Amino acid sequence: MMPSSLVVLPVLIPILTSTSALVRYRVARRVLVLTGLTLNLIACLALLTHTQTSGPLVTQMAGHPAPFGISLVADALTAIMLTITAIISVAVAVFSYATIDANRERFAYYPMLALLVLGINFAFLTGDVFTLYVAFEVMLMSSFVLLTLGGERSQIGGGLKYVALNLMSSTVFLIAAAMTYGVAGTLNMAELSQRLSGLEAPGITTVLAVLYLTAFGIKAGIFPLFFWLPASYHTPPIAVTAIFGALLTKVGIYSMWRVIGLLFPQEIGFLQPLIFTLAGATMITGVLGAIAQMEVRRLLSFHIISQIGYLVMGFGLFNVVGITASVFFMVHVILAKTALFLISGIAYKSEGTYWLKKLGGLQRSNPFLAFLFLCAAMSLAGMPPFAGFWAKLALIQAGLEAQQYGIVAVAIFTSILTLFSMIKIWNEAFWKKGSTAPAREVARPLVRTALYAPTIALVALIILIGVLVEPMYQMAQRAAEGLVERANYTTAVLVNGEAGE
Repeated sequence: MMPSSLVVLPVLIPILTSTSALVRYRVARRVLVLTGLTLNLIACLALLTHTQTSGPLVTQMAGHPAPFGISLVADALTAIMLTITAIISVAVAVFSYATIDANRERFAYYPMLALLVLGINFAFLTGDVFTLYVAFEVMLMSSFVLLTLGGERSQIGGGLKYVALNLMSSTVFLIAAAMTYGVAGTLNMAELSQRLSGLEAPGITTVLAVLYLTAFGIKAGIFPLFFWLPASYHTPPIAVTAIFGALLTKVGIYSMWRVIGLLFPQEIGFLQPLIFTLAGATMITGVLGAIAQMEVRRLLSFHIISQIGYLVMGFGLFNVVGITASVFFMVHVILAKTALFLISGIAYKSEGTYWLKKLGGLQRSNPFLAFLFLCAAMSLAGMPPFAGFWAKLALIQAGLEAQQYGIVAVAIFTSILTLFSMIKIWNEAFWKKGSTAPAREVARPLVRTALYAPTIALVALIILIGVLVEPMYQMAQRAAEGLVERANYTTAVLVNGEAGE
């Protein structure tokens, strides 16, 4: 296999996995999905290794060279996002064994899970604006099915809010793509980066940048159009909430970085005050919303919003130091957020509730779960020696170097409030005296393994990144250099990309 053929695998494997998971037999479905997602992880790790050592990989689909065909591009940033997506998808697939009921399995839960991974991977890999739109629609279709699977009233209500705002985002995105084609005559991102930089009507590039910022901002859940997220993410089974919370908003952030950073880098400086305002408002409203909640899933859903604010802050800096810190932060927050959702799912299996007032005593009844929670929660709050501390430190240092003291102050204040909300969960669910009712016993060893194995693996990665800071930072720096310094990307697509793979 030629190296560039690796780029196709994160698209091809989920397609085959989704199709094969339509088999009738329950055990076969689970085995096929877990096998497919594991193979996807191996392929993504191979891509990560190659892009870190040898640069971007490009495949031009169907033998049509760029900019006429569809380019699939994997650079260092893409490979990091693909790998973390693959890790999360395997963890959620294993966790689903213990938490997804037979009825949801029967109605295509696992095929939709694989289809969601396909959409996410395709969004990361595509080098074309229109196929990015197609990837978003694949994600929207599969995520809406997963969100409403089971047909409970709260799911339908949350699903309608979810799909309404995301359809609005897709409409804005499609309008921006049409305007871009009308102005530049192409939708290949590498070609666009060259044509738009020489455009003699700079006002249109500002309009286009704002349209893309709006479309991707809705997908990412930034202020003020984030209310669909906490209204919907807590309604499906916890395995679905976990993968949504980990990945879907991050695709919006990645697209913001990639499209606006590649096509309109000159506009980022002009829009910087707006971007920092949105970042700060997203941080504050998200964390204040979290503090007000007493239901664990809603609390953690609001924290998704607050953490997105940090990633928007890094985008506003848009230099190698700032994007390096943001990539580091992205990896950390995906791992920490997923681990916290899985931990809440384990607590629900034991206690039968997500309400903090009804929980208690978990520190005594399940000290190992308490340990896992402390590691993930302290990392989310940015406490040493966990990964979150180094990620937030790097982002704050980048802000200080850029003399953006206002957004740095907001980031520090948000981190303090995040710590407060994590202590709130600890006090209510773990430390206070528990109910006198007997805990639900998770008797089957296989079920316990499915609950704990992925959770332990994610917490171990959080700890490992906190220890191996330098290698992770170097990986993030290569990704940032590839994003900020556009020449390698455009050259790889327009000159060195292989056709006919």
